[in-house]
Amino acid sequence: MAALLVAIGAVFGAPLRLIVDRLIHRWSGRPLLWGTLTVNVVGSFVLGWVAAAATGAVASGLGIGFCGAFTTFSTFGFETLHLWESGRRGLAVMNVVLSLVLGLAAVSVGWVIGRN
Repeated sequence: MAALLVAIGAVFGAPLRLIVDRLIHRWSGRPLLWGTLTVNVVGSFVLGWVAAAATGAVASGLGIGFCGAFTTFSTFGFETLHLWESGRRGLAVMNVVLSLVLGLAAVSVGWVIGRN
């Protein structure tokens, strides 16, 4: 049952990531960085909340399935490398710092909200 809920969560997480990423790109006018940062921070918040508030199959479906498909470490890595290699090293470093700081803050806030 847990595997089915993971799959169902992923079915919703992956397309939502694409939609959010495209909306952010359209809004910001930039093809890199902001969409990925947004989904990773939002996904970190959701995962913190789920980890604190849900258990069992629900936690698997939302945490592993939805958040796993919604967030993306590989795109973060690719975009950071692309920025670095294209000479935008300050932006690459900013991407790493923002991703870590905002992601950790978001998961912490989600955890606190989920515990209460």
